[in-house]
Amino acid sequence: MYTSKPLKNAYMSKVLSFVIFFIILFSNIKPMAIAQSSVLLETSEGNIKIRLYDETPLHRDNFLKLVREGFYDSLLFHRCILNFMIQTGDPESKNAPADQPLGAGGPSYKIPAEFVTGYYHKKGAVAAARQGDSVNPEKKSSGSQFYIVQGTRLSNSQLDALENSKQHEPFTQEQRQTYTSLGGTPHLDNSYTVFGEVTEGLEVIDIIASSPTGPRNRPVKDILIIHASVIH
Repeated sequence: MYTSKPLKNAYMSKVLSFVIFFIILFSNIKPMAIAQSSVLLETSEGNIKIRLYDETPLHRDNFLKLVREGFYDSLLFHRCILNFMIQTGDPESKNAPADQPLGAGGPSYKIPAEFVTGYYHKKGAVAAARQGDSVNPEKKSSGSQFYIVQGTRLSNSQLDALENSKQHEPFTQEQRQTYTSLGGTPHLDNSYTVFGEVTEGLEVIDIIASSPTGPRNRPVKDILIIHASVIH
């Protein structure tokens, strides 16, 4: 069909205007951020909310799987050391009598280490427990046991000493600020996989870590995870 030139030009101008409009519209729409997975631990001493790191996918996915299966429900914090950390995840701790040794239980598999620059042992860091280097030189993680750092505040001179003794690579400014203000356990950096952090409930960690303990650092009064659930 024949279209006069003026009409054709007007039509093309209108189409071009619509194209420009939609380009501007969609260029200003930012993609929706995907929230990282979070887990809620309802413990006998209060709630602890944990954000898992996407940069440690093997540990993240394993932890989420176990939480969804109810694996952690009714397990004890079987090893708690003031100014250091609180540890849980041993399936043998469920309903364990007071004299039962704990800390060796877990799935038959281990998880390859996932050391990520920028994730370190500040207070509230969530990291995987593991066997020692002599039997585990690859530093593979336990299939279920993990600990949450309480730690202690360090001075810059203490951090300098760790660097000078080659027990730690040079600290970044962020790490120094965090370890001197919030605290942590820097001597564990790059030896145990940090796969998450506490976003709510740091005070609960202090309560649990301060509990009186008996042999093998097990709290005299049972402290347990009542229920663990995936928030998102």
